[in-house]
Amino acid sequence: MSRIVLHPSGKSVDCSAGDTVLAALEAAGYALPNNCRAGACGECKVKVRRGEFDQGVVLDMALSPAERGAGFGLMCMAKPVSDELVIEWGSEDARPKLFPPRENALFVVVGKSLCATRIAELRLRPVGPVLRYWPGQYVTLGDERAAIPYRAYSIANAPRPDGEIVLQVARSDAGATSIWLHDILGVGDEVRLNGAYGTFVGDPTVDTPVLCLAAGTGLAPVLALAEAALRRGFRKPVTFLVSARSADEVYARGMLSWWHAKHRNFSYQVTLTREEKAGYLHGRVEVVLPTLFADLSKHSVFAAGSPGFVDACVATVKRLGASDDLIHSEGFHHQQGAGGEPAASSLRGG
Repeated sequence: MSRIVLHPSGKSVDCSAGDTVLAALEAAGYALPNNCRAGACGECKVKVRRGEFDQGVVLDMALSPAERGAGFGLMCMAKPVSDELVIEWGSEDARPKLFPPRENALFVVVGKSLCATRIAELRLRPVGPVLRYWPGQYVTLGDERAAIPYRAYSIANAPRPDGEIVLQVARSDAGATSIWLHDILGVGDEVRLNGAYGTFVGDPTVDTPVLCLAAGTGLAPVLALAEAALRRGFRKPVTFLVSARSADEVYARGMLSWWHAKHRNFSYQVTLTREEKAGYLHGRVEVVLPTLFADLSKHSVFAAGSPGFVDACVATVKRLGASDDLIHSEGFHHQQGAGGEPAASSLRGG
């Protein structure tokens, strides 16, 4: 057993032998940014002020040799080997923010449909206690008995009293998990989830207009965030800009249209990057967004999708005046296979 001390607050949590620092922090309810949980994205990078740890296998693009030399580590892979590990995290009044994740939570598939050309929507209902989570978080799903690797999928709905969770899974022809979810898993089957994880969550106290930017199944977490905000009576303008290659890849338009009809402060537009069609905008987000907004300095921005899409969104909204502390992003990184080779499937769709 080791102790993880958070600097500068001095708060501490216990870390059982064999557990990662990230797992220990999440079990205690502390939010540490993370995306891949596999040493690939670099989101959980922090500086270790004191103590020793086993970093495990991580990619140089996520943690450079220079950063390692300066004392930084990736907490999703780091395991303490000293009695105490002091890391730089949070403020002087660090407070728990996350619900402790659960492992092997039993769910039953109560609904399955194809919501776009290559995107399946699963509705899962818990057999036992509901899985507590914040909108914007994700779970991992797989089947060890069938050698189906666990992959992470963002939850596409706000928490509900019956605990039902909606997942939207993009098909990857090289991804064993997505093929299993699309072609084999059926209504009535039992599955086990781990989570919830991640820090792509909204601040319930925010009082700014909100802009949500999404591509592909990056739409899932922002759907959950918007549903929760609108349900609680959020009054500031909420705008969605959804990017897709073609119209047949667009999904959730029914829900977006319903929100637009029901809530005067909600609006959305869809932009297509590979075709022009009536009723849609045309062009990549970095081209279209400046035509819609001249100034984003007062907006909270949520961007989710592939890393390239998210990077373009963040750069664009910054050019339009968005403040760093009001920009929230979720890049769906690829997990890594043995020997550092990319796994066949992506974190949110493989």
